[in-house]
Amino acid sequence: MTERTPSTTAAQPVGLKKRPEAPQAVRPPLDDTLFGAVTVTVDTHTRVTVSGPAIPRTVLVRAPGAARPDPHIAIGTRAAGELTLSVDGAPAWIRPGKGRIRRSTYKVDATHDGARYRLTPTSLATSRFTRDGRHLADFSADGDETVLVEWHPDADPEPVDASLGYTLAAAYGTGGQPTWITLIDVVSELIP
Repeated sequence: MTERTPSTTAAQPVGLKKRPEAPQAVRPPLDDTLFGAVTVTVDTHTRVTVSGPAIPRTVLVRAPGAARPDPHIAIGTRAAGELTLSVDGAPAWIRPGKGRIRRSTYKVDATHDGARYRLTPTSLATSRFTRDGRHLADFSADGDETVLVEWHPDADPEPVDASLGYTLAAAYGTGGQPTWITLIDVVSELIP
């Protein structure tokens, strides 16, 4: 039996022209009220990158060859051991919650340069972002490149705060259902 090597180019039917590849859509930068242009790039289940002229570049990477990605999470996992977070090339620590029935289990913790950050769902659509327990902002995101932020009036956020907030919101989305709605959904699935 002869082994067949796959061709790198597909055979083109006679008389048909090859279609040009569709251009990749590039989203314009988000306009943050305090930090100006912020670019959020999500390579689904692989990498989330946040950058801008006034904020440090933050990169969250899912390990190649990691377990099958979770389709509901832009970065693809809640397993901290499969993730690498960096801020301007310096390592940072990340620990996503397990994401179970209670809304609070969807929190995401990160630590950078001695500061502790937390993104915690507070409603169906938004999550509170804190640094060392201090409320900095409320983020809204659906796990894509569109991330909205409302900075808390008394907060004095630093550029690194913005970069990490956008990264966590883009990677995990924001908001969450209250426990009672989740339980109703579970029970309704069990009733024939």
